Amino acid sequence: MSIKIDGETFCYTSAVELARLIGRKELSPVEVVTAFIRRIEAINPKVNAFCTLTFDSAIKEAKRAERDVMEGKPLGLLHGIPFSVKDLVYTKGVRTMRGSKIFENFIPQEDAPLVERLKKAGGIMMGKTTTPEFGHKGMTDSLVTGITRNPWDTELTPGGSSGGAAAQVAAGMTPLAVGTDGGGSIRNPASLTGIFGLKPTYGRVPVYPAGGFDSLSHAGPMTRTVEDAALMLSVMAGPHEADPLSLEGCPDDYQGKLHEGIRGLRIAWSPNLGYVPAMDEQVADITSRAARAFEELGCRVEEVTNTGFEDPLSIQRPLWFGGLAGMLGDYLAEWESQMDPLLVTWTRIGLGLSAADFVRAQIRRNELRDKVRRFFEGCNLLLTPTLPVVAFKAGVSAREGLTDSPVDYQNWSPFSAIFNLTQIPAASVPAGFTREGLPVGLQIIGPRFADLRVLQASAAFESIRPWGNKHPAL
Repeated sequence: MSIKIDGETFCYTSAVELARLIGRKELSPVEVVTAFIRRIEAINPKVNAFCTLTFDSAIKEAKRAERDVMEGKPLGLLHGIPFSVKDLVYTKGVRTMRGSKIFENFIPQEDAPLVERLKKAGGIMMGKTTTPEFGHKGMTDSLVTGITRNPWDTELTPGGSSGGAAAQVAAGMTPLAVGTDGGGSIRNPASLTGIFGLKPTYGRVPVYPAGGFDSLSHAGPMTRTVEDAALMLSVMAGPHEADPLSLEGCPDDYQGKLHEGIRGLRIAWSPNLGYVPAMDEQVADITSRAARAFEELGCRVEEVTNTGFEDPLSIQRPLWFGGLAGMLGDYLAEWESQMDPLLVTWTRIGLGLSAADFVRAQIRRNELRDKVRRFFEGCNLLLTPTLPVVAFKAGVSAREGLTDSPVDYQNWSPFSAIFNLTQIPAASVPAGFTREGLPVGLQIIGPRFADLRVLQASAAFESIRPWGNKHPAL
């Protein structure tokens, strides 16, 4: 029950392939977990993607998984496959710090539903991945876990807030990672680290506990291949009573229908969504060429610069800042000196908002949602750059990191939050690399409930512009 395990090459094997080999008794779950433990031990000190490791329990679960294989028991979709969980998500008996000194020693007594499902499907949790404090910003550093770095260049940020998840997947430390996304936190780090990340339709994957952003925050898969994300979503998706906003009904057959093709689809390509004023020239060129590649797949691609959408920042901020104020306002008196200064600033802004400010933002959000709904009456999918920038220096503010960029540091992620506000599915696929070897992402967005279509489009693009054979040189 053994095949040759070739270090780095093995650690970039897809979860789908690992599951196949385990099911055929050509590979042992213990061998798999042991190999990834070695990989994490070698690479994590360089990138700081994992903040809590669960190797003892992983080995124990791997041995149990191996016995099940040898005894011919029914195997789950993820039997013996390692995965990680972002440190905002509850894990039973394993600390969930949320990137904060406030919760540095907090140990939940239950798994979040999505974690429970991954484990029930046979997945083996290797640990928790880093996040900025309460996931509040698009770079991953915190006072409790330090600075997380980009595997493509460890002087640079992997983005955030699922930066640890993205960095570990890109570095081959596990094939599967749980991310969360309240304004771009899956897609943005996926773009900056050259992996695939999907923010499903809101409610597709249950989120519990919800915190202060129960109408913005999505949970989804972060993987190196689209097929792995379809596998992972098949396990995570579906209603759960702990999340009253989770979608009723069975998810689609993400794996079985993944490669049915997208020929004949009408695709809108928008390089600026009608409101993004500037971007990196290489990003603009790479994403434009990536969008045109869909014509090779039999789609009709039309460039749209006037979408009719408005910059959502003025809608998002009252909802985001208000959520922070509700969650953290009572902690400021005791913990302010040990919190991220930007988080403190935003929390105080939130405390100054009125209920009317919050409701006005909700009203405008509903208007925006309707505009986006109507936009998709004229097309099947929308493409944009995921970000207008490539990775910048780690451990500094956006203002410092983007000093020489044409992009406004106050709104350096303008393509993502609009699709949290409207609660529709959006993915980031690797579109190419800059001359300096840094990844660039293309965002693929679908109308509400079109998670399968977004996955199919992502898989089709991957088939003609594969990215899986290029890895960071760690």
